[in-house]
Parts: sequence; structure tokens; C-alpha cells
Amino acid sequence: MSNCSAQTKKGRGITTLASPYSFNETVRRLLAAFADKGIKVFADIDQQAEARAAGLDMPPTTLILFGNPKVGTPLMQAQPSSGLDLPLKVLISETRPGKVEVCFNTAAYILERHGLAAEFDRNIGPAEKLIAATLKK
Repeated sequence: MSNCSAQTKKGRGITTLASPYSFNETVRRLLAAFADKGIKVFADIDQQAEARAAGLDMPPTTLILFGNPKVGTPLMQAQPSSGLDLPLKVLISETRPGKVEVCFNTAAYILERHGLAAEFDRNIGPAEKLIAATLKK
């Protein structure tokens, strides 16, 4: 399995970061970082377990939907279609044994996709920095 950006058109709008931590530790650290910052986790989906329940095999993969209605709602008020990308999402996957990647849409991509003013970067851009900081050793 290859990284997130290799699966899309030149990785457009997707950031892929390598995690120096195990899969489970990466998920734990991200959930803790969101909780520490008061960011709501709307869902934590174990996609490997869902695949297994459907009789399919998949490497460890978890999708976390997260955000803060106080900062996301203004985007949806300005452009309702932005609700397609909100709450924000982060995908954690073990692409090979011991190789963990974290993928997410960039704030710039979300703003461009929905024709939102650059000023809205202050609402959703900090999530990228939080994710990157959480993956630092």
C-alpha cells in the first residue's frame, strides 16, 4: 500500500507525514492532542475493523473526524458546501509493517475548493500545525 498522496492526482491538497511512532501510539497521540486543545473528536473509525467485519483484509487504518464548531461553523455559513470537508479529518495508516503515515487535506485546499476567503485559514490552518507537532519526537 502506498502513501495517501500517491493515490490522488499529484497529492493535490493532501499532506502526508511519516509518523515516528507505532500505529497505535500515533492514534493515541493525535486523540490526546485534540483533547488537550479542546478539539472535539466527532468520530474515531477503525477502518481495519470495518473491513474485517465485511470479510476483507486491510492494514491498520483509522480515520478521525475532528473540529471545533466555533471555528468551523463560520466557514459553513460563508459557503455551505464546505460542510463536505468539515469536520476535518485525519487518516492514520500503517502502509507497511512499522511504517505509519498520517494524511489530511490542507487548509489551503479546503479554502480553494469551496471558494472561501484566505482569512478563514486562521480557523482551520492551526490543525495542520497541531498534527505536525504531535508527530515530532
